[in-house]
Amino acid sequence: MKIGIHGKEFNRQSADFIKLIFQILTQHKAELFVSTKYEKLLKGSAFKNFSWKIYEPGDSLKKLNAFLSIGGDGTLLESITHIGPAETPILGINTGRLGFLATISGLETERALQKLFTGMYSIDKRAMLRLESNKKLFGKLNFALNDFTVVKKDSSSMITVHTYINGEFLNSYWADGIIVATPTGSTGYSLSCGGPLVFPRSGNFIITPVSPHNLTVRPIVVPDQSEITFEVEGRSKKFLISLDSRTAIVDNTVKLKVKKEAFKANLIQLEDQTYFKTLRQKLNWGLDIRN
Repeated sequence: MKIGIHGKEFNRQSADFIKLIFQILTQHKAELFVSTKYEKLLKGSAFKNFSWKIYEPGDSLKKLNAFLSIGGDGTLLESITHIGPAETPILGINTGRLGFLATISGLETERALQKLFTGMYSIDKRAMLRLESNKKLFGKLNFALNDFTVVKKDSSSMITVHTYINGEFLNSYWADGIIVATPTGSTGYSLSCGGPLVFPRSGNFIITPVSPHNLTVRPIVVPDQSEITFEVEGRSKKFLISLDSRTAIVDNTVKLKVKKEAFKANLIQLEDQTYFKTLRQKLNWGLDIRN
């Protein structure tokens, strides 16, 4: 089996855990492909007995059978940019705290890898969004699994985001910004701004204003077949846009359109792992904090 690996920087306490992952992969005779960024972190003596090949940013990963993201949700989102149109199935191993995407904890990792090699898993196909504009933004990485945002950059004054759905005017949002989230991203920035939780396979986008001036303006859910366009204005002529964790500064001459991406993110889901179970665990539903 050919397996890709990407991860975040780790400390001495985490090194033994990551070494265990490589030991299990090696025992199963997996052919490993490590990102150049992560390979620089693995040059210590603890990993000298392991062998791998290196892949560069932009390399096609279609040859891989699976991909391991070792870190948190941010690491998994970065890994998705490595995979892109290849749609390689990805498993998120969580070395942080709260993870809606990287759901495999340290205690579950050995069992999860065993299930990976025996094929005891399913693929959870997650829709992504795509950003199109009249300027070259983000290059080939103009897609996101979680969300697209437009927010004010350096002014205390709010901005106005004129928003259209399939060419029809929706609203002019007077706010600090606006978020377009996928169902996957509904548990991220959108949720913290009052957006709803949306089931991953519901086929929707969520438009959530950030600190709107009019309190009657609420998040709205639209079909993900929609094309959402924006015109931005404000006292400051510069605005900040983002796709997941990637950011760019634009001015009010830029034209922005969000639509559904043609390819998906394929998340590896183990037999006893479900979306609703993850929600209960991560949001502490059903727990009585009084006891």
